[in-house]
Amino acid sequence: MPLTPTQRRELKAHAHALSAVVIVGGNGLTPAVLKEVDVALKAHGLIKIQVAGEDRETRALMMDQICSELQAEPVQSIGRMLVVFRDLPDAPVAPAPRPKRRTPRATKRSLQGHE
Repeated sequence: MPLTPTQRRELKAHAHALSAVVIVGGNGLTPAVLKEVDVALKAHGLIKIQVAGEDRETRALMMDQICSELQAEPVQSIGRMLVVFRDLPDAPVAPAPRPKRRTPRATKRSLQGHE
């Protein structure tokens, strides 16, 4: 499902403070790099990918390939940085811990006995 403009704007704001998690080197988009992008998306959901030394069209093709193969959504492409988003799978909800029962605090009055 494509991102709405509002969602894309919010994701851009969150991505601004992120560092690149994956760097695509001179060998291009290899299966090993795709696997690392997949691992990073599973862990974080929103990642930055730095592409080294490629022209604009090649970076656009890389973005398309990453998004199509990994079922991710393109968020932004600025210079050599690609920002990609994929929803994190819902983690099973752990039951809330039960509150511990504390024994009443001993006070001066409780230690004196009741009259």
